[in-house]
Amino acid sequence: MDRTVLVEVSDRVATISLNRPGASNALTLELARELLAVALRCEADTDVRAVVLTGAGRHFCFGGDLRAMREQGEGAGAYINELTTYLHAAIGAFARMRAPVIAAVNGTAAGAGVGLACAADLALCGRGSRFSLAYTAVGLAPDGSTSFLLPRIVGHRRAMELILLNRVLGGEEALAWGLVNQVVEDAEITSQARALATRLATGPTEAYAAVKRLALAAQPGLETQMALEGRTIAALSVHPHGREGIAAFIDKRKASFP
Repeated sequence: MDRTVLVEVSDRVATISLNRPGASNALTLELARELLAVALRCEADTDVRAVVLTGAGRHFCFGGDLRAMREQGEGAGAYINELTTYLHAAIGAFARMRAPVIAAVNGTAAGAGVGLACAADLALCGRGSRFSLAYTAVGLAPDGSTSFLLPRIVGHRRAMELILLNRVLGGEEALAWGLVNQVVEDAEITSQARALATRLATGPTEAYAAVKRLALAAQPGLETQMALEGRTIAALSVHPHGREGIAAFIDKRKASFP
């Protein structure tokens, strides 16, 4: 079976690729487990001095795999609770590792894919990239650190607009809102991210690590909030609104929330 997360270390840069391109890198329990394992490996490897996080194929990450969730039936809540436990532990590892993490957002980042981009220390995207929270459209609530990090990045009002109204941001809008640091040509996303990572990998890693520790200390509560996110989205997945939203998305019809 192909691995759902790939990692390659070269010249002190670890490139981590979500590897479900046929499913737009939607998150499953297996992928979340592998992402945590890779994050912990990079955190422990002193030779890794910068990390690039990207998605294989056309898209960065479509968020949670709703088909996989619906297949769990009555066990969907437990499934999502376990999935988010691994996912959030991986995000915590990225936040706390000494190496700077760069999100290279190719194509679309949706749901928890936006959370992965937010959790990186720096982010760049293509001109054709799109960002969409999409949770409430399917009767669910944010996870993947988005309820914690997104308001701190773009501001409370804009975060509420993105979450409640599911507004889609293009690459240039994402730059203007502060969601990414740089917009590049779509074909250059990987090479530009790699160049930035190489620059960081030759820099003062311990100083970078200190900066990351200070930034986290200035806004405590990330793990606590992610634990609450996991329990909340798990509960909503078995609520009638969540069931209807997921079914409507898979059936490609408009959801009706009674």
